[in-house]
Amino acid sequence: MAKLSRDDVLKLARLARLELSDAEIEEYQDELSQILDYVQQLQQVDTAGLKPTNQVTGLVNVMRDDEITDYGYAPRQLLDNVAEVEADQIKVKRMVE
Repeated sequence: MAKLSRDDVLKLARLARLELSDAEIEEYQDELSQILDYVQQLQQVDTAGLKPTNQVTGLVNVMRDDEITDYGYAPRQLLDNVAEVEADQIKVKRMVE
């Protein structure tokens, strides 16, 4: 079992910009060590002769070709219907604070 040290957990927490309590550090030491053990176990599985699988459902992407539709308006004509325009774009109130 690859047991992570307290320093390992603190380094991971610092990289993730997390502040951990002493109890959380101990908890994560155990949990992350178990995860690493499981990954180690998976790496020991013999996968020789297996083809990589990236799609198991058999579905395929159904895409249509892009078609340009002319509705008879120029972009600038459409901007005539808006309250405020700036640099040929619709100006709206700020939405993010």
